[in-house]
Amino acid sequence: MKKLLSLVLVLMLVCMAGAAVANTKLNIAYMPNYASLWSVVTGINQGYFAEEGLDVQLVEFADGPTIIAAMESGSIDMGYIGPGAHKLCINGRAKIFCFSQIGDADHVLASKKAGIETIADLKGKKVGYSSGTSSEMILKYALEEAGMQWSDIEAYEMDASALVTAMMSGSIDACACWSPSTTTIINASAGDVISLCSNKTFAHRSVSPASWIVLNGYYEKNAETVLKFTRALYKAMDFGSKPENFEQVAKWVAQQCATDEATAAAQTGDAAWPSSAEVLAGAQDGTIEGYYKVQQSAFIASGDVAAEVPVSDYVLFDNMVEAGK
Repeated sequence: MKKLLSLVLVLMLVCMAGAAVANTKLNIAYMPNYASLWSVVTGINQGYFAEEGLDVQLVEFADGPTIIAAMESGSIDMGYIGPGAHKLCINGRAKIFCFSQIGDADHVLASKKAGIETIADLKGKKVGYSSGTSSEMILKYALEEAGMQWSDIEAYEMDASALVTAMMSGSIDACACWSPSTTTIINASAGDVISLCSNKTFAHRSVSPASWIVLNGYYEKNAETVLKFTRALYKAMDFGSKPENFEQVAKWVAQQCATDEATAAAQTGDAAWPSSAEVLAGAQDGTIEGYYKVQQSAFIASGDVAAEVPVSDYVLFDNMVEAGK
């Protein structure tokens, strides 16, 4: 009898070990802000990814282009990108498998001490930006709205963290950046730094969708894994889209970013956070396709994309719809 019980115990342990091994480990890229993390940290902390048999490991990056490069190197399986990096998807480097949200996190900030109160005042000033990101995109829009060209400013290319340091030290007069860097710079300026414009300023000509992406080769081999990840994201969206849960999600974001909860909570207004039903409906009725069409038109107008590409070539609507069933 003791031998039988021992055998049963061994079998149970083997089964438990087998179940653990069966979990698919995923390296997921994110940027250290609420917009990038709101759904994925919710999915982790609420156990939604575990329910799908996924072991999600988060890896921090500064921007979308760097995330895509890491995916191409094989170190990252899937990732989140902001508006600026979408041109790389249009140009064939990655595919969008899930819409995340429409954002309003990008701003052009300027120092009043440098004599800047309007976009036109940027002429001849030192302006920092992060190449290939939504930072570069909103700065282009700002200059165009004021009838200015890139050559009208002293443009300084730098990464996102360097923009914060440069603005706080006064080595540049203005910069284009995104949340939470915007909040950090404004709060540290003692009233000197102001926002000249944000994504909403240019809503008449462009929208700013953020998305979850994957390389085409990875998707072809792991479509079921991507679907499971999307299903978990949908559950997380249903939790995170409710205003009564913003505080809890902000706590998780703060923990992941090693920042204070107030900074994370201040970012809850950076977008309208959709539920899974809203994403599913948008994928089915053409609303989300419309967002990406408008965005692509803006990229074509700015010269970042050479010619029109069918949105369905780089957006996996079938995955979004299937995940919602």
